[in-house]
Amino acid sequence: MALIIDDSCINCDMCEPECPNQAISMGSEIYEIDPERCTECVGHYDKPTCVSVCPINCIDPDPAHPEGQDELLVKYARLTGKL
Repeated sequence: MALIIDDSCINCDMCEPECPNQAISMGSEIYEIDPERCTECVGHYDKPTCVSVCPINCIDPDPAHPEGQDELLVKYARLTGKL
């Protein structure tokens, strides 16, 4: 499933440059994750890099966008042209 940044985000700028899919961008108040681009780093890394670098643990699975491993791999292939 895609990830979501909750409103406890402090805009530390750590997550955005780490995203291999350019799914993270500054929203109107906090960073936001585009669910169409978020693969939870499947195809790139073993775990989501944004979660790894977030100093306050404000990034969680987005219940509005449930996806399994296979769906994330398909999204990865669509975004990168690989697989």
